[in-house]
Amino acid sequence: MTKHAAGTVSWVDLMAWDLAKAQDFYGALFGWTFDPTSKENGYYTMARKNGQHVAALIPRPSDAPFPPIWNTYFAVESVDRSVARLKELGGKVVMEPMDVMEAGRMAFCADNTGAPFGFWQPNLFHGAALVNEPGAVAWFEAKTRDGARAVAFYKDLFGMTADKMPDDRMQYWVLKQGGTEAAGVMQLDDKTPAEVPAHWMVTFAVANTDEAAATVSAKGGKVLMQPFDSPYGRIAIVADPGGAAFGVITLARPA
Repeated sequence: MTKHAAGTVSWVDLMAWDLAKAQDFYGALFGWTFDPTSKENGYYTMARKNGQHVAALIPRPSDAPFPPIWNTYFAVESVDRSVARLKELGGKVVMEPMDVMEAGRMAFCADNTGAPFGFWQPNLFHGAALVNEPGAVAWFEAKTRDGARAVAFYKDLFGMTADKMPDDRMQYWVLKQGGTEAAGVMQLDDKTPAEVPAHWMVTFAVANTDEAAATVSAKGGKVLMQPFDSPYGRIAIVADPGGAAFGVITLARPA
C-alpha cells in the first residue's frame, strides 16, 4: 500500500500497558519487528512486518482516563474540514488538529455514539504499507449501542454507503467507500456488559487462527471468543496482557 483512499482506515496504534512487554507479546504473535524509538518522539514505536510499517505502539499515560486500546485512524484530505464536519454531526473532539512533524496532520475524536477514532491527513507518511496479509490489519468495526445512528454518522462524515446484513441474530452493517468494503458497524446486544463502551475494534490477519489464539494464551493474553468459522475466514477475539481487545482472522481465499 502506497496510499489509502480518503474515508478508509489507514493506520492503527496501541496505547500499550507496558511498551517493552507489548513488543514481546506482539512480536511473538505477529512476527513484528520494531523501529528504534526515543523520549523525543514520546516513545512512539513503529512496528514492521516483512520490512513494511503495519502499526505502532505507544506507552499509555498512567493518568489516562481509558484502558489500553487499539486506535483506528481514517485517512482524510483535510483534518480541519473533517473535524468541523464531525462537530456538525454531533461528534466530539478529544484532541484538536495538530501537525505531527512532517509526517502528517491528525486529530482524535469520538463519533455521535461515543466510539473514539482518529483522523490522519498524510504528508510524508501515508499509513500502513501492508494490509490483508498475516501480521497486518484486515478489518475494522465500530461496536456501539446505537448502530443505526453510528451508520448515519459515518455515511455523512465520509460519504460512505452502507449495507445491512440480513441476519436476525445481530444488527450489523458493512460500510463501503467507493463501492469497496471499508469497515463494519455492529450493534452491541443486551448480553454485552453495561460497562463496555462504544469502541472501534481492529482485526489482524494471521496464518492460523487457532495457533494465534494459543500464542495469545501462552504469552499472558486472553481468548475472549474461541476460534470460529465465518464466510470471511476463521476468527477469534482476543486481548493482550494489558486488556486491549482485537481480532485475528485467517482470511478465506477463493479456490
